[in-house]
Amino acid sequence: MKAMKYSRQRESIKEFLEGRTDHPTADMIYMNIRKLYPNISLGTVYRNLSLLVSIGEISKIAGTDGAERFDPNTKPHYHFVCRECGCVQDISLEPVKALDGLAAEGFDGSIEGHTTLFYGTCSECKKKLLDKPIAL
Repeated sequence: MKAMKYSRQRESIKEFLEGRTDHPTADMIYMNIRKLYPNISLGTVYRNLSLLVSIGEISKIAGTDGAERFDPNTKPHYHFVCRECGCVQDISLEPVKALDGLAAEGFDGSIEGHTTLFYGTCSECKKKLLDKPIAL
């Protein structure tokens, strides 16, 4: 396999994502990376994100708003997606390995893992909804 050429922009994207749990969109990443590299294009950010996903350095999550979100944590874990604001958050729950076996029972192929998204209302949106006055 050919060695990948070093890229300051790609490294900046990785550094921006490092340790984050808010799963930013490509647009959010672009707006922040532009502070360091004013001439960077959105296409360059997308290409680098795609490359980082393809080599397994980050993962991609589909949000409810159609925007892809990016996660630096590539270890198996679960996510919560808010139906109100579209935020994506990590859920503190050990992956349930038994799900792979259960799925394999009814599938004529090989199961190598799974991803799970939980949907509902995040704590911030829930608070806003509870604080909202009821119209009579």
